[in-house]
Amino acid sequence: MWLVVGGPLLVVIASIVTAVIAVKGADPVLDKEDYERNLQAARSLQGQARIDALIQLQPAHQARNHAASPVIPATR
Repeated sequence: MWLVVGGPLLVVIASIVTAVIAVKGADPVLDKEDYERNLQAARSLQGQARIDALIQLQPAHQARNHAASPVIPATR
C-alpha cells in the first residue's frame, strides 16, 4: 500500500515545497517610470560614468548573455 500511496504523496509534498520556494523567492515588480527616469539620467552622463550607469540598467537577459564579454565603447 505504501508504494501506491507514497509516490503520489511524495509528488504532492514536492509541489507544495516548490510553490513555497517560488512565492518566497519572487522578484519584485519594477516601476517603469523609475526605470525611464534613471535611463534618462544615465544617458545625460559622459564617458565612463555613462557606460557604468547604462550597464546597471541592462535587462537581466541581456546582462546575462553578455556577462563574459567586455563592454567596448563606440569610438568616434
